[in-house]
Amino acid sequence: MGEKKQKEASKSVFIFGKKNYKFMFIGLACIALGFILMSGGGSDNPNVFNPEIFSWRRIRLAPTLVLIGFALQIYAILLNPKQSNSEN
Repeated sequence: MGEKKQKEASKSVFIFGKKNYKFMFIGLACIALGFILMSGGGSDNPNVFNPEIFSWRRIRLAPTLVLIGFALQIYAILLNPKQSNSEN
């Protein structure tokens, strides 16, 4: 009887639920996409100026995606997986 209780107590329990991990992976994908969009735009020759570094994609879109990704990470951490939809 004591062995059965020990096996039940030693079962691993995840801190987050399936919904939390889904939001975490979506947030990580947004962050990665934002950093990928920020990359590039440099010049091989340091004496030549490349105005592509100031494009709308690198200045506005990529940082916005990174911030959205971080916000999704915070939401995924704070989301309560045990909360039921039908509370009385």
